[in-house]
Amino acid sequence: MQARYSHSGVFIALEGGEGAGKSTHAKLLEQWLSDLGHDVVLTREPGGTAVGAALRAILLDHETGTLAPLTEALVYAADRAEHVEALIRPALAQGSVVITDRYVDSTLAYQGAGRSLDAADLQQLAQIATGGLRPHLTVVLDIDPVDGLGRAGDHDRIEAEPLDFHERVREHFLALAGADPEHYLVVPATGDVDAIHATIRGAVAPLLPVGAP
Repeated sequence: MQARYSHSGVFIALEGGEGAGKSTHAKLLEQWLSDLGHDVVLTREPGGTAVGAALRAILLDHETGTLAPLTEALVYAADRAEHVEALIRPALAQGSVVITDRYVDSTLAYQGAGRSLDAADLQQLAQIATGGLRPHLTVVLDIDPVDGLGRAGDHDRIEAEPLDFHERVREHFLALAGADPEHYLVVPATGDVDAIHATIRGAVAPLLPVGAP
């Protein structure tokens, strides 16, 4: 997907399988950047907007039951389109650092590799939903699905999928990162939290505006 950086902010996505620590490291990154004086917007997918919160319940609640894979992908795309237009683009236009817990790559991994939907179709859907907006950096927190699912606690509708589903998801995250290493940082998620955070900080720091804040 073609990147479009017609804004002054910095856009960072955290990706990875269940239990990888995305939320933890998103919050640590937010705190570090805030301490430096940056305006930071921490958000997530699905559910980063009021509309997204309703869509998140549909996507993750066991009461939803089985969704056709395409239906699921389209609901995620609807959440992402609202997220980008209502929250992410305005924040970037104001010069904020936006950190999102999941973005396009989750759809490519979960609905693509996991649900076996066509990768080209999902790329096109992502292009439409985001208008081509791509993170400056995507951090993939890599974890064996057995370990990650053990960390995850009560499993939602997606987490409850079979192990082979989550193994395909992991492999696809790593394949995406391997195909475009300039835009990705892959970090083993089972190491020391402080060490992982330091590694992420080291990749984010060069993206921050010189002399800012």
